Amino acid sequence: MLEIRNLRGGYGTVEVLRGVSLDIQAGEIVALLGSNGVGKTTVSSLLSGLMKPWGGEILFQGETISGLSSEAIVDRGLIHVPEGRHIFPNLSIRENLELGAYRRARKNRSANLEKVTTTFPRLKERFDQKAGTLSGGEQQMLAIGRGMMAEPELLILDEPSIGLSPLLVEEMFTLIGALNAGGLPVLLVEQNVLQSMEIASRAFVMENGLISLSGPTADLMNDPELKRSYLGLS
Repeated sequence: MLEIRNLRGGYGTVEVLRGVSLDIQAGEIVALLGSNGVGKTTVSSLLSGLMKPWGGEILFQGETISGLSSEAIVDRGLIHVPEGRHIFPNLSIRENLELGAYRRARKNRSANLEKVTTTFPRLKERFDQKAGTLSGGEQQMLAIGRGMMAEPELLILDEPSIGLSPLLVEEMFTLIGALNAGGLPVLLVEQNVLQSMEIASRAFVMENGLISLSGPTADLMNDPELKRSYLGLS
């Protein structure tokens, strides 16, 4: 589905990514893990066309998308749900969801609206409510639902658990697993290492703009460096 080769990028004159490589196969959840500030969100921004890469290559379904506009990347079905949700607070839940189909899947908007509200029934209960009045967990559901409206071929979720209570975090990861069980590949960009690895088949761990560890999550859970650095275990 997605292959990143030696991706480089940054801000101004500061290089953040120094040669990142990873891949996602059809039907799997891949976790991109690491502490705040290591470059995870920069990867997401480069993949979705919000930033231009300095070097390397991004292949999506076998075609190069490096340097394409965000609109062109959305048209191909690579959908990014950004960190911080970025909903439209003064628009209703329905209006926010309908905007998800603005570039892609517009003809299926009604059917997809029904699918999204079946997945997130709390949103359907409050269709005409202003999005800014929702709780943090409900806003995250809305952001993911808006992404689903575009019929993604691959969904990038950037820090979906950030700012949520432990109970809502558990619910959010369960929902992500359910979306994937329906056949949707997911790139899960997260600081929450333990719960991300519980639902992902493979993981890539970032440090200082590079991939420091990668492999099947079952193997990484037993890696002494990951246990020490991210799980607080010796």
